This record gives sequence, structure tokens and C-alpha cells, in this order.
Amino acid sequence: MAVTSRILLALFAVMFFAAPSMAAENYQGIGAGIGMGFSVLGIGVGLGLIGFAALSGIARQPEQAGKIQGAMFILAGLVEGAGILSLVLCLLIGAKIMGGN
Repeated sequence: MAVTSRILLALFAVMFFAAPSMAAENYQGIGAGIGMGFSVLGIGVGLGLIGFAALSGIARQPEQAGKIQGAMFILAGLVEGAGILSLVLCLLIGAKIMGGN
């Protein structure tokens, strides 16, 4: 846990100090790339948690496996949909910034 907090602190420090200089040099597309990275990270964490919870529930109550599996697929689809929407928005923002339109 301490390693994760140190990595996040370093990431935020770099973003905080680098933002003014990047804005001055027209590197705003970096924000879209960082957003896409966070989107993919969020999708991975969300799907991992859904899978973990579903498998734990099936292990506790094997007779309810069908219901749990159905709910798992619905939730995984919602997470994927939100993640894909976020990725598309980041791509559109990046294309608008880089293309100038």
C-alpha cells in the first residue's frame, strides 16, 4: 500500500509541476493520453473486482451460479461501456487538440 501511495504522489507531483510548462509549449494532448491511460486502468480494476466478487459468491453458493454469472456479465458490460465511452471522449479531445479544429 505504501508503494502505491508513493507512486501516485510522484505522478501527481510530476503532473502538477509539468502542467504549466507543457501548456506553454502546446502539449495539451498529453492530458488526453493520460486520461486514456486512467480509463484503461479503471476498466481493468473494475473487471477484476467484478470477477473476484462473482467467483467468491459462486464459491460460497454454487447453486446460485447461474444468477451470479448473469449479474456478472451485466455489470461487466456496464463497466466496459463506461470505459469505452471514456476512451472515445479522450480520443476526440486529443484529435481536436492535435488537429486544431
